[in-house]
Formats: sequence, structure tokens, C-alpha cells
Amino acid sequence: MKKRIRLIATGGTIACMPTEHGLAPGLDAAALLQYVNADTANVDCIDLFNMDSSNVQPEEWRKIAEEVVRTAEEYEGIVITHGTDTMAYTASMLSFMLRGIHIPVVLTGSQYPIAYPDSDGRKNLLNALLAAEELPGGVYIAFGNAIIKGCRAVKTRTTSLDAFESINYPYVGMVANGRCYRLAEQSVPEEASFSFALDPCVALIKLVPGTSPALLESLLDCDIHGVVVEAFGLGGMHNFRRDHTESIRRLIAAGIPVVLTSQCLYEASTPDIYEVSQALRDAGVISARDMTTEAAVTKLMWVMGQTEDPEEIRALMRKNLCGEIME
Repeated sequence: MKKRIRLIATGGTIACMPTEHGLAPGLDAAALLQYVNADTANVDCIDLFNMDSSNVQPEEWRKIAEEVVRTAEEYEGIVITHGTDTMAYTASMLSFMLRGIHIPVVLTGSQYPIAYPDSDGRKNLLNALLAAEELPGGVYIAFGNAIIKGCRAVKTRTTSLDAFESINYPYVGMVANGRCYRLAEQSVPEEASFSFALDPCVALIKLVPGTSPALLESLLDCDIHGVVVEAFGLGGMHNFRRDHTESIRRLIAAGIPVVLTSQCLYEASTPDIYEVSQALRDAGVISARDMTTEAAVTKLMWVMGQTEDPEEIRALMRKNLCGEIME
């Protein structure tokens, strides 16, 4: 019996058509499906919205999550077509919103519109449909021939067809010869825990040599409720001439959690190694450890939607919720 798959279209390059001002999403889910041979599954289509993913924001994340939950009991898998530019953010946020979901939710898209003769969209969409038939419950990205855990994916290339990488985590699977092969076992919580509440008032600051502490302190007047700082290497910041330590202390004293991550893609960050980071540890920064920046940002948004208590925020940020932190 064919498995029932829901195809949710949200726009993105895969759905783009030429206009006088450039490419813009124009194809609906049914039109996308016409470009692939999906005979193995019974696919039902729905158009949620039709947007360039540069415009996808927390309101759209909530809308996608609500639609997934609303229809999850009716299908064995869900595929979401989405633009590539913010796909990693969406996949990370859905990983937190849909913790423990018992069916696979697979995001995909393309670097070139599916209507183009040489588009990667046909292969990516077909691979996502295959993954939605075979994978256990969870949130994933299917791109190229790779299947990536949603909260571990990062877009690392702007135009290449292998645009996404799995950071600090094995690839979940691959598609070859019309079949989806699992490469890493995925654990699914026994009970689902869905929550769409989030606080979008999170700032991401990337340090450069010479960054003024005033930049961090200015966030106190910007209605920012949480901060993720991309620091140097394992998590270092300036501690003389332009000392960031006092700025971090002021943010934390004002009730603004500060998460410290690295500008390096691979391996974990920590403020526990170098003397230069001791003041940050004492100030109470939260280490992102081996989370991607996308996961750190979306997790902080989601956690602050669950609680306003600083200690609970700290505890949840340190806890592995859906595979975003290596145990």
C-alpha cells in the first residue's frame, strides 16, 4: 500500500518563475509535483504560503508547525518545500517546536527553479519524498543526495548543488538509486511535546577584532530579550583596551541571557579553557557547545517562549532537547 505523504509548499527558489524584476515564487505544490515521478507514494498537496525564504520569519515558523501538527495523524510523512536561504533556521525551529513528532518532516528546496531544464529541484523533491517514506519521526533536510538532521544543518554554499552540510553530527541518510538509506539511527522521544510559543527578540552579534563594547551595551535599549554572540575560536572576546566583559555583565544583570558560540563551524565552543574567557564564565554566559549558530538562535527564541525564569532558561539551553547538542 502506498504511504500517505503531505506536500506543503511555502515558495522558495524551487517554485520560482521569471518576472520583469527577477525570479519570484510562482508555482504551487501541485505544479511542483508534476515535475517528479512519485509513484511510490500517495501525495496530497497544500499551499501554505508562497514566499522568498528571505521573508520567512517567526510568524511563518508557527504557521508551518501548526499545519504539520494539524495533519500529522493523517499522513505517514510530510515534505515541505522551502527556500534555501533560511531553511536551516526553519528546520532548527521546527525541531524544537515539534519535539517527538512520530512521523518524518522533511524540508527541501533547490538552487535553481524546478522549471529549469537543469534544475536540482526535481531530484531534491523526489529524494525528500523518498525520505518521508523511510525515515523515523523527526525534522530533516533533504538536499543533494544527503539527509541531514534539522537542527544540525547549515547552508554553506550559495550556488553549488550540495548547499547544506551536517555540522558536528553524522549525516542521517543518503539517497542513491531511487532508495533512501539510513546512515545514523535517530532516537525519538516516547511522547511528543509540541509548543509553538517563542520570543523572536533575539540578537546575533558576530565579533570582529576591534568591536566596540558599546555595540553590545546598545542592545539594552533595543528591546532585545536574548543575545547570541559569535566569538573567536573556543569562545574568546577582547578583555583589554576594548573589554567586552563588563558589557556582557550588564546584559545578564538586566535579565538578558547571553549565549556564547563560535565563528568556527565545526567542533564545540567553551569558555572553560582560556584565561581570557574566565570573566565570561564568572559573568554567567551560556555556552552553545557544539550547536550551530542557527540552532543556538532558534533554541534561545523557543526557550524564552517557554519561560522567563533566568535559571530555567539557562537549564534548558544547556539541555539536549532534540539532538542539537552532542551528549
